[in-house]
Amino acid sequence: MSSVAAQERRRATAAPARTPASTGRRKLSRKHREWLAAGLFLAPDVLGLLVFVAIPMVLSIVLSFFQVSGFGSYEWIGLGNYRRMVNDPLFWDSMEITGLYVVFLVPVLFCVSLGLGLLVKQKLPGVGVYRTVLFLPYVISLVVVGVLWKFLLDEQTGVVNRAMRAAGFDGESWLGSPSLALGCVIAVMVWVMMGYYMIIFLAGLQEIPQEFYEAAKLDGAGPWTTFRTITWPLLRPTSFFVLLMSTVAAITGGLDLIFVLTNGGPANGTSLAIFYIYQQAFGFGEYGYASAMGSFLVLIMVLVSVVIFKFTRGGRFDDGE
Repeated sequence: MSSVAAQERRRATAAPARTPASTGRRKLSRKHREWLAAGLFLAPDVLGLLVFVAIPMVLSIVLSFFQVSGFGSYEWIGLGNYRRMVNDPLFWDSMEITGLYVVFLVPVLFCVSLGLGLLVKQKLPGVGVYRTVLFLPYVISLVVVGVLWKFLLDEQTGVVNRAMRAAGFDGESWLGSPSLALGCVIAVMVWVMMGYYMIIFLAGLQEIPQEFYEAAKLDGAGPWTTFRTITWPLLRPTSFFVLLMSTVAAITGGLDLIFVLTNGGPANGTSLAIFYIYQQAFGFGEYGYASAMGSFLVLIMVLVSVVIFKFTRGGRFDDGE
């Protein structure tokens, strides 16, 4: 019995002690937990971009190398759609109109939104109501906006022409004149988008420390000097974001508004590139050709974005590298 007891004691002393850490599961470090949380938060957005942006973009590029009949038949034609695009005068007319649309829309929208942001930043009575009213057009469907302004700008029964005639002026064919229709579309789009970018500028303005303005006031700086030396330099990141997003929106957006207001007319005077692509795809069933033009338009948008990045240095504060 004594020998058995001695063996048991030796076995107990030889066995390693089992600690709670060795029996339980290994815990993640703080860094790994942060990475896991970030991945879980980003996963829905990444999945949405993959499903609704990346995959359709790749499929569009692939489709641009085929002749698609619209009835399910696909015929490989290589660069045939791109050669057709190069020789299509209507497409290049639409690109020219798109260029004019972007060149006029983006600066006007930028300046109006910045001015409204500076205005609603002031401590005015009922400023919250003004912000809401100015932002309201942005949340309305562009189809509804198009119907509304088509009624207001109608040559015969429109409210605008009625007011002009009551004031002793002749009415205008706002949406029927090639020289006025594009300007009307730009004005309507500014009315729709200015509230959204006003809010973005307002957020940027509220991030500027108030102490800077108080110091400038003590130094005797006027409103223009204060804006030029304090507001504008510190608003560069916000300005960069507004410039980039409004440019992208101008190049790729406005289809539904054009469709309702002018349907690309008069005389293709408001036929933006995005509208011409829509016509080719869903009006004539030229899905391969529309995909080629769409791919080219995306390339133009990327190049313009790169130029904006280079020109503005990505909205950084410093003027150096």
